[in-house]
Amino acid sequence: MRLIKAALTVIVVMSLAAFISSKIASGKAGPVEGTIYDFKIAALDGTVIDFAQYKGKPLLIVNTASKCGFTPQYADLEKLSENYGGKVVVLGFPANNFLWQEPGSSEEIAAFCQKNYGVTFQMFEKISVKGRDKHPLYKWLEAKTGETPSWNFCKYVVSADGNTVKFFSSKVNPLDKQIIDALGQP
Repeated sequence: MRLIKAALTVIVVMSLAAFISSKIASGKAGPVEGTIYDFKIAALDGTVIDFAQYKGKPLLIVNTASKCGFTPQYADLEKLSENYGGKVVVLGFPANNFLWQEPGSSEEIAAFCQKNYGVTFQMFEKISVKGRDKHPLYKWLEAKTGETPSWNFCKYVVSADGNTVKFFSSKVNPLDKQIIDALGQP
């Protein structure tokens, strides 16, 4: 009898562990709590950036890659950052999730962005934007929009109050009217 109880306990525990693991892997482990302003993430140079400093400004969050057909969008991201200066914050997140198109180190990514596109907007350490190791920021963005990046240079616009998040595919240029309107800019 003890042996049967022990076997049943093992089966129940293993089933529960498998269920929880499947929910975590699917991103459905429960609601992602907090606000965009709760995040603190390391920049390419290792400095930790507190998102609380962005309160009151719309954000354009982009997963980037140096060896992608959409890589020239860096130029338009920089132009958007320059055109709207302190009114809009562009945040770039290098990711190697799509055909290994961002293989470089933080130093290599920073040098590439500066040399080829003169990037001055905030770039962060390389993260994962999908899969089992998805960064908590991208879990939060997915929870808000129901969308996860399908390729490099997908964009999320977070409203100035931090409550509304809109998703845009890679094909939508950073200077497209849809994005400018979502950022609340004329």
